[in-house]
Amino acid sequence: MNDILPEQTPVWQYVESTVRQVLGQYGYQEIRMPVVEQTELFKRSIGEVTDIVEKEMYTFDDRNGDSLTLRPEGTAGCVRAAEEHGLLFNQTRRLWYTGPMFRHERPQKGRYRQFHQIGVECFGMDGPDIDAELLILTARLWQALGLAGHTRLEINSIGTSEARKVYRQALVDYLDQYRDQLDDDSKRRLTTNPLRILDSKDAGTRKILDGAPSLDDYLDDESRAHFEQLKGLLDAADVKYSVNPALVRGLDYYGKTVFEWITDSLGAQGTVCAGGRYDGLVEQLGGKPTKAVGFAMGLERLILLLETLELVPDYVNNHADIYVTAMGDKVIAPAMAIAEELRSALPGSVVVTHCGGGSFKSQMKKADRSGARYAVILGENELASGNVGLKPLRDDEPQQDIARSELAQALASRLAQ
Repeated sequence: MNDILPEQTPVWQYVESTVRQVLGQYGYQEIRMPVVEQTELFKRSIGEVTDIVEKEMYTFDDRNGDSLTLRPEGTAGCVRAAEEHGLLFNQTRRLWYTGPMFRHERPQKGRYRQFHQIGVECFGMDGPDIDAELLILTARLWQALGLAGHTRLEINSIGTSEARKVYRQALVDYLDQYRDQLDDDSKRRLTTNPLRILDSKDAGTRKILDGAPSLDDYLDDESRAHFEQLKGLLDAADVKYSVNPALVRGLDYYGKTVFEWITDSLGAQGTVCAGGRYDGLVEQLGGKPTKAVGFAMGLERLILLLETLELVPDYVNNHADIYVTAMGDKVIAPAMAIAEELRSALPGSVVVTHCGGGSFKSQMKKADRSGARYAVILGENELASGNVGLKPLRDDEPQQDIARSELAQALASRLAQ
């Protein structure tokens, strides 16, 4: 678990505001859920034999003896909240959320035991059009962040639960012949979650899988038609993708469409966004049958990608636009008044007032370190004349004396350039 320091938060705010803007364009509404839920919620939704439930959850008993868990993912809590508050009854919903999740897993590049996700969940829509919308809006987000050329989309259909049961047995029968040659994780999954073996990175297991039965051959007609329509909609929207027959999701509730946005720009291949359909989850958690689809993206990995590729705009890390100095005790109050005038006149600008005294040299050093483009200089001479000094900090233009009454207008025109 790690702290996000003041020097880092501007990038987080930039990513979060960009996501918020894109989702707002599509009519998605924000929902906020607790970080703690009843443990049973995750056992019922994620699956008791998944790695998350078996090894990664932070679970504890509260003072009443109830088993509680820090949320390892957001979908189950979102479904619980939507059902509990009647948000799904005879209506469609487009929801999103952001916040910390918790998993006790091996640390990896861009991953932490407390990590942050943005999740999107859609309820009550059956067709492939909503699947396509999620992928189209994500493609728009990559464009907004400058990542369009650094991510690629992989999609697959894993069919209905009935179709997967038949395929699962065929896969187990095939792999059982090679049990002694499988890696340890795959041996364990053979009796718990065999479809996850398709996602194995072990070279020996990958070779065995080359001859395994294909999930595509076991797809039901409904899932096949759904997937073909989805591909047609993505083609029409010019969203590039590849079909990955080995793509499965690690959570039990997925069915039909699954997808991942992947980057190769962090060294090893990394997933920056993943999701799919989970049409049975609402009913599984006690609600009425409700079609659903969604995705989640990890903010740590997304921010690492932006920083690695140097795609964070320069303005994001500029903590100030204007730095107001105060040379002497007599000008502290007038300097603070000037700063307030500028904040009122220039509401989109960041105005920092120097506090704590100090020499002219020390104040100008702090003005420079603030990242401000301009310093407003106020001493006793300026106060007596009704003027202020305006000093550019990011170029070689000379300092100017400007009437206090004209300062806001002068800064507005300069900052607009």
